[in-house]
Amino acid sequence: DTIGFYAQPNEDGEFEGVVMIHEWWGLNEHIKEQAKILASHGYRVLAVDLFNSVAENREQAMTQVQSLDQQVALENMSSAIEYLKSRGSTKVASLGWCFGGAQSLQVSLNQNLDATIIYYGNLVTDSQQLSGLKSPVLGIFGDEDTSIPVENVNQFESELNNLNIQNDINIYQGVGHA
Repeated sequence: DTIGFYAQPNEDGEFEGVVMIHEWWGLNEHIKEQAKILASHGYRVLAVDLFNSVAENREQAMTQVQSLDQQVALENMSSAIEYLKSRGSTKVASLGWCFGGAQSLQVSLNQNLDATIIYYGNLVTDSQQLSGLKSPVLGIFGDEDTSIPVENVNQFESELNNLNIQNDINIYQGVGHA
């Protein structure tokens, strides 16, 4: 009983899947456009809707994040994984921005995915929690992002390395949040 936005390439063929997770604004037109763009590059994309609403201002966005039921969100993302597999995707990745970046990591900690992509999302740095991660991680961050300090990103990368989890963590100089 969840909704989302599905996009796939225009031609027939075998395509891997991506669970796309929105920012704190919700599943807005920007995220739908990103799903279409990624699909045009040869992926099945299911952009989940974890709020069932789109915020119009920061206060609404914050309320959405604070009222999130993490278990329900994980069930939603798990359903998205199953949907992509039912469409023929043999490999599935998670990808998200900010709030969605954190959720991309969360779903990967709870499901066996083939890749985890985090665009400046809040991170888990506890090695015990991270030890369940099975997929390689691509992380993209800015060194001037005040909400996700570089120290946290470095600790995250260090823990991934200690656990021998393949990763490519990028911290871009002179870049803030988003």
